[in-house]
Amino acid sequence: MQRGEFVAIAGPNGGGKTTLVRLVVGLEEPTSGRVELLVRKVGYLPQRAQAGIDAPVTVRELVTTGRASRRRLLGPLSGADREAVRRAIDRVALTPQADLRLSTLSGGQQQRAFIAKALAAEPELLVLDEPTTGVDVEAQDAIAALLQRLRNELGMTILYVSHEFGAVERFVERIALVRGGIVFDGPPAALPGLWHDPSHTHA
Repeated sequence: MQRGEFVAIAGPNGGGKTTLVRLVVGLEEPTSGRVELLVRKVGYLPQRAQAGIDAPVTVRELVTTGRASRRRLLGPLSGADREAVRRAIDRVALTPQADLRLSTLSGGQQQRAFIAKALAAEPELLVLDEPTTGVDVEAQDAIAALLQRLRNELGMTILYVSHEFGAVERFVERIALVRGGIVFDGPPAALPGLWHDPSHTHA
């Protein structure tokens, strides 16, 4: 993966997509070999990030937790922290909703709030595992456009894992097909039958 690329990971259930992602973000250790990242700051949106969405937390409070890796444990928020949180919320177009509870937002807005949480750490690589699950087509398009904008404006590298690629297909440069290992890694145009066949891309 090159800096600034938009890469998709696809494959069948149990094929190893989520395991690969967890290795990339450091949540699992490889049983053999090693995983080496050439970036130091990774933002991660896990599957089912919206679990517990009914907790009495606002968008701003959620996004602030994304600064944990950039500040001292239990230390007060600095001006830089507050500015990073403000920028992250603004980048996902949720400034008017910043002090609303997450539970009052639409599914698409909630998912953008979790993306903002990842952005608050000012990552170079943004990893999203099934980011459009449970949101409607319009929200999927909005998330895709947001990710492309982040890539263009910040030079951010995007790693996108999903069985719903319609919204991001026009932006993706590479696809990794995972089936017990990486069986293909290249441009989507090189495997049109697999890229468009749901039996190969469903999570």
